[in-house]
Amino acid sequence: MLADAVLALHVLVVFFNVGGLLAIIVGGVRGWRFVRHRGFRVGHLALVAFVTFEAVLGITCPLTTWEDALRGTDTTQSFVGRWLAAALYWNAPPWVFTVAYLAFLAAVALAWWKWPPRA
Repeated sequence: MLADAVLALHVLVVFFNVGGLLAIIVGGVRGWRFVRHRGFRVGHLALVAFVTFEAVLGITCPLTTWEDALRGTDTTQSFVGRWLAAALYWNAPPWVFTVAYLAFLAAVALAWWKWPPRA
């Protein structure tokens, strides 16, 4: 059950990264004030950069390592755990994810320039 909680946290991180960029773009166009909040933007940029540099350096995400350690040899998962894992873990070569993370980081940097955070 704790492993499923770590998996859920991992999914929330992914949603924050992807949803945060979408919110910045839509909010930038529509004038939403929260998307220019410095704390939100710095946190978003830092988390996206962390994930990207993990991929570039070939480092496994600490949340993945933690979840794997909690699961041990028991591969049983709850229904929600299986669903979240299927949504999060895709079967592709590592270079595909590295390229995707680099492109995503570039999009976040472009959004930072196009809709800069407030001072």
